[in-house]
Amino acid sequence: MIQLIQELGALFGVNFQIVHITNEEGQIIAPHHLEAALGVHRQLRPQLPDAYAALMAQVFASGGRMVAALDRERVVGVAVYRIHVNTHLGRHLYVDDLVTDQQLRSRGIGHALMGWLRNTAQAQGCTTLALDSGVQRADAHRFYFREGMTITSFNFKQALL
Repeated sequence: MIQLIQELGALFGVNFQIVHITNEEGQIIAPHHLEAALGVHRQLRPQLPDAYAALMAQVFASGGRMVAALDRERVVGVAVYRIHVNTHLGRHLYVDDLVTDQQLRSRGIGHALMGWLRNTAQAQGCTTLALDSGVQRADAHRFYFREGMTITSFNFKQALL
């Protein structure tokens, strides 16, 4: 997988690698990369607070895990994910957030992160990789279709506050 990521990076003029921000227990093992991830992560979630590390610590404590794509020491992509077991999908990897720096899209970073997520899901015995994507994100949807994903359901919600 590392060789594939390096080859993709070289092909698109970006030299990146995927690194863990958390370990398997959800502990932050790369706080400097977590801090550096905020700018890219905010491109997807502009509402993220200035107390980003504190929020992410809560996400990790509830099962979330995080990796980042780095070009040298610069964060160019972020994936937040978790392993779930439920009655609908069984054991699956759910992607909370997947974002590539908007200035570097279509250079293989998102594809490499998706490949990493698929490999991780398979290694963890998951039968499905799942995510939700806002209805307004047409470019993201084209990317997910290219990655072999399909739309299988609607997501409903109700604000309680």
